[in-house]
Amino acid sequence: MITNAFFYGTGRRKTSIARVRLMAGDGEVVVNGRTIEDHFGNAVNLGEIMMPFRVTGTEGRYNALVKVEGGGYQGQAGAIRHGIARALLQSDPDAARLALRQSGYLTRDPRMKERKKFGLKRARKAPQYTKR
Repeated sequence: MITNAFFYGTGRRKTSIARVRLMAGDGEVVVNGRTIEDHFGNAVNLGEIMMPFRVTGTEGRYNALVKVEGGGYQGQAGAIRHGIARALLQSDPDAARLALRQSGYLTRDPRMKERKKFGLKRARKAPQYTKR
């Protein structure tokens, strides 16, 4: 019996797309060729990105190789978390599904930036009203 060496998951958040590849290892996460600390610095909470590992009890068992593009730091962090959760689901569907589903990590966050409307300064901000 041959087992997969990799587990894949695609995560999305706002305009960011993360392609996550999990392999057996010691818990190292590489994002776009750099460590996760170098990629994000202090811009996001790194513990929040790693939550799918903690929820499923697989912290330190997988290395993650991530390619992420589009969006900003928050969107990329959410996309990576979503991708990790999907890849963990592929690795062990029976054990991980309930924990990930209850924590809300399998659901894609549907919130997107609202488009700018003409006559307004932004999506909803209107110019100041003058009576006279």
